Amino acid sequence: MTWPRPDRTLAVLFLLGFSAGLPLPLTGFTLRQWFSEGGVPLGEIGLTALIGLAYTFKFVWAPVLDHARPPVAALGRRRGWLAPVQVALALAIAALGLTDPATNARATVTIAVAVAFLSATQDIVIDAFRIESLPPSRQGLGLAAYVWGYRVAMLVGNAGALTMAEFFGWRAAFLVLASLIGIGLATTLFLAREPLAPGTPAPAAWGARLRLAVVDPFRDMLTRPGWPLILGFVALYKLGEALAGIMTAPFYRALGFSRLDVAAVSGVFGLFATLAGVALGGMLVAGIGVGRALLVTGLGQMLSNLMYVALSEAGRSVPMLWLQVGVENTTDGLADAAFVAYLSGLTSTAFTATQYALLSSLAAVPLRTLGATSGYLAEAMGWTPFFLMTTAAALPGMALMLALLSRFPPRENGDDAR
Repeated sequence: MTWPRPDRTLAVLFLLGFSAGLPLPLTGFTLRQWFSEGGVPLGEIGLTALIGLAYTFKFVWAPVLDHARPPVAALGRRRGWLAPVQVALALAIAALGLTDPATNARATVTIAVAVAFLSATQDIVIDAFRIESLPPSRQGLGLAAYVWGYRVAMLVGNAGALTMAEFFGWRAAFLVLASLIGIGLATTLFLAREPLAPGTPAPAAWGARLRLAVVDPFRDMLTRPGWPLILGFVALYKLGEALAGIMTAPFYRALGFSRLDVAAVSGVFGLFATLAGVALGGMLVAGIGVGRALLVTGLGQMLSNLMYVALSEAGRSVPMLWLQVGVENTTDGLADAAFVAYLSGLTSTAFTATQYALLSSLAAVPLRTLGATSGYLAEAMGWTPFFLMTTAAALPGMALMLALLSRFPPRENGDDAR
């Protein structure tokens, strides 16, 4: 098999990472900032976490993207799905900007759900494209390129959106962001090369196709040694971060920080802190292995929630905001690098899209379910006790991690984990 040239492939993964990362703040942090400014109650802002349930349940329709004929079949198995999804996603983001949560929150939420669904669908295809486009020895580089593009896009969708909203209004901000999905579409149409994945050809009979698309990927996952520990760990690893992260926008606003404060510190500086964390995380995985890296970065991610407590006690302190964002984003980047490397190593190339969608969906369960209660918890407890609780919420995932790593350590250095 001839692999695509690494330089071209890494550039493509960077640009597709940008397309994947751009919609996420628009149904998360940026949307909650918009709701906060519209006077929506804190408890209801927390419920906006449910908008992203598509990210949790994307494994349900991932088999379709693995096996059904794409709408633009001439582009190939992955690109034939990606291009039409990106067109629909750009239109949905533009429509979101035409709503107003202060006067009709229901319309805003409805279109945000559509954005999340299309974004999750794009993620399924891009994740499969990423894993299939490079040999195992270059998966780390491919992931790094993707994450850098993803994080740059999150800066644009977060700090960029807030800055544009400050000077031109929310509608203009969303229309500009919708147009930027064109970067991903152009990449799909003109730069990306369809990966030559060794997937199993789909049989003709519908019963056999259903088995191949749905039953086999899940059976493959659920027959592995220690699968209950694996799925439990994946589901709980980011619980503490999820509970805290949903309340970040209203927390900053409650302390009196302006849009531009948040854009400069949480957006611009936060991006560089995250990218530094991702780079360090990649080196850490290469240096000590996935298992040890998960342990070190997971502990750092848990303890970083205490920086919210410090900021809560300090009040509107810009230096403390810089410190909190720096520690939080660096540790998140470290943990993300180790966690995604672990998830990627669990997928089988015959079922790449379905299995990675299942695992990444499980990782989103706390954010989209328990995270929806975070607004009511913060209202009832107050900010300092709430963030102490989010720190403790990481303990179950850490306990499962220790049990998993001691009994079923991941294979390292590109070994086949399947």
